[in-house]
Amino acid sequence: MFELLKTDGLSKARRGRLRTAHGSIETPVFMPVGTQASVKALDPRELIDMGTEIILGNTYHLALRPGMEIIKEAGGLHRFMNWDLPILTDSGGFQVFSLAKIRKVGQDGVEFRSHLDGSPLFLGPREAMQIQRELGSDIAMVFDQCPSHDAPFGEMKEAVDRTLRWAGQCLEQPRAKGQLIFGIGQGGSNAELRSYCAKALCNMDFDGYAIGGVSVGESEPEMMKAVEYTEPFLPVEKARYAMGLGTPAQLVELVARGVDMFDCVLPTRVARNGTAFTRKGTTSIKAAYNKRDWKPIEEDCQCYACQNFSRAYLRHLLNVNEILGLRMLSVHNSHMYLQLMRDIRSHIEQGTFSDFRESFTNGYTPTLKVLEQRAAYAAAQDLIQKNEIQN
Repeated sequence: MFELLKTDGLSKARRGRLRTAHGSIETPVFMPVGTQASVKALDPRELIDMGTEIILGNTYHLALRPGMEIIKEAGGLHRFMNWDLPILTDSGGFQVFSLAKIRKVGQDGVEFRSHLDGSPLFLGPREAMQIQRELGSDIAMVFDQCPSHDAPFGEMKEAVDRTLRWAGQCLEQPRAKGQLIFGIGQGGSNAELRSYCAKALCNMDFDGYAIGGVSVGESEPEMMKAVEYTEPFLPVEKARYAMGLGTPAQLVELVARGVDMFDCVLPTRVARNGTAFTRKGTTSIKAAYNKRDWKPIEEDCQCYACQNFSRAYLRHLLNVNEILGLRMLSVHNSHMYLQLMRDIRSHIEQGTFSDFRESFTNGYTPTLKVLEQRAAYAAAQDLIQKNEIQN
């Protein structure tokens, strides 16, 4: 369970520890995304070497491929993918949003048409919890409805009410031994709905609470408002998880708003496009100005890529489509996110988080925020429709 170790005096930043069946997690924490039982381009050894404490899997995708019979035969998701540390599994609720064209929402759950072959799949609270029980994840997420951020109030309210009803049903389902369950708050950027949903979820006494329905096409100010409208109503003694976020600068700001846990596909996704995250912002390694640049991606970075390869070499690999290039950018970006979390934890412990926050955000050029983040979101939707789901 969650233990609050220290709070920041000038913000809502928190230092904590979440105990699970497969080990303790130091928070604030970033969780690499392994939708289909693998973090793209990275192997478990690399993830452990860079300090990964917990990864994600996805109920919807794993239920389709390889299917639950295979995973049960393997002895659960941990054994199937040879990962001994904690795993959080998303319930498939996000696919209610992302696969809107091939699903139908009902009172008891959602009817999907597989993005692979069109075969029918039904997911509801009972089905989502059963799959997560069989996966054996350390943290299971409730099945929820993630509406569009610009949905009319009536539609948003209906999604919130359905989310709350499903959350209660999820709590009633049996779980794997030691499995924690987190509730998910919805409500878009509407203060009334966010507070209503958060209060109702807290009355159900989940092991932790997530803020859902963010980073789904809304502006950054709207995203921050959604978090700010939810956080005051979440219990201090439980972990808080902002789902699907964000850029490095956003993570710092969200920690300052009281969030403990994060996941995001950006580190590996933009790496495959030749983009690297640094403490000063994003940079395109494929750009011509790196052709004779013998420096690493980031001078003081201790990741394997920066300790062994130059920008010039990595640019060459990317331009000739060598797999090592995108792998090394994935290593660097993931390491950068995890190191950022370690630095944040250290500054909260030392009482210097506010100084770190100011220094980091002032020095970070958010090129990704306006252009590349929107492009990544649009590209993800295109890929979903083309049956090329990516982490």
